[in-house]
Amino acid sequence: MNQSISDTSSLFSSVELGPYTLKNRIVMPPLTRSRSTQPGNIPNDLMATYYAQRASAGFMVTEGTQIEPRGQGYAWTPGIHSAAQIEGWKKVTQAVHAKGGIIFAQLWHVGRVSHTSLQPNEAKPIAPSAITADNVKVFIETGPGQGALSEPSTPRALSTDEVSELVNMYAQAAKNALEAGFDGVELHCANGYLVNQFISEHTNVRDDQYGGSLTNRLRFLKEIVAAVSAVVGADRLGVRFAPLFSSTDETRVYLGLVESDPQNTYIEAIKVLEQAGIAYLSIAEADWNNAPDLPEQFYKAARAQFSGRIIYAGKYTVDKALRILNNGYGDLFAFGRPFIANPDLPERIKQQWPLNEADAATMYGGTEVGYSDYPYYKNI
Repeated sequence: MNQSISDTSSLFSSVELGPYTLKNRIVMPPLTRSRSTQPGNIPNDLMATYYAQRASAGFMVTEGTQIEPRGQGYAWTPGIHSAAQIEGWKKVTQAVHAKGGIIFAQLWHVGRVSHTSLQPNEAKPIAPSAITADNVKVFIETGPGQGALSEPSTPRALSTDEVSELVNMYAQAAKNALEAGFDGVELHCANGYLVNQFISEHTNVRDDQYGGSLTNRLRFLKEIVAAVSAVVGADRLGVRFAPLFSSTDETRVYLGLVESDPQNTYIEAIKVLEQAGIAYLSIAEADWNNAPDLPEQFYKAARAQFSGRIIYAGKYTVDKALRILNNGYGDLFAFGRPFIANPDLPERIKQQWPLNEADAATMYGGTEVGYSDYPYYKNI
């Protein structure tokens, strides 16, 4: 993230998010780090330390946490479906709350983006349709603490009844999140994972009420939002999308799901969220080097259609955040990689202090090295 010489004071104004008053507009977004305890994908003390270090964010969202065993697509990612996982997450929420932070759990199901070795009984992954994910790798465990990248396995298509069962699983995961002490939940509907697979014309070729027309392809999203809202309250619910308007080779970052009409697809999806009255919409923009901004027409249409808070993320600089805020397009801004390497990121932005660089070699899996050992500026 480039340093800015702009007046950053507007990023440090308080803002309402559902029932909460946030101390600033700087968000720590979901960041997969693969540090959960094995066996069982259980959140642990190390994770509690990591999140508590970053509690000066106005708002935090956990790494993606799988809602059921079939929802896992990468080794060592945490879940929120077992009693041990709930107890582990309690350590995280208590540590964050002790530092005055607000934290939501991101509810995640990878769908087809998985491998049989990660699935119960080494079964096929599940998906709206039996179409194999391409342009993506999954990370599988090859031994204790050892892993390797692999092609995803071919999925099997869900029955109509199984889709309804998954809606209930999302609701149960939301109940588990409340039990674990989270302040709310975010639904991961981006990056080519399960909900995105239902939305996309490329991955959903169903002929039941969940496939075909865009209205039908949005039905799974609509039902999950309703079911989870009934558990946590719409004012404590957010949804994350990653609309892609480019078909360059870099779409592998989002698993290649570039719709023929992304503007219409995602504006219609946003209308579903507006009707449900949820607290916020999170938009993950393309984040590879030299990636283009979203089209101006999308920023405008999203703001016109959604009355809740809008979070933007994706290699944001301070200056870009200020521009989007000043244009009235967004309300909160997430800084992913900078938060990995800078536990005190809000203060660094406020004071225009230099930033630590994230170590790519320690991004996924491992120990406290490259995780909870990044220094605060005041200790450098």
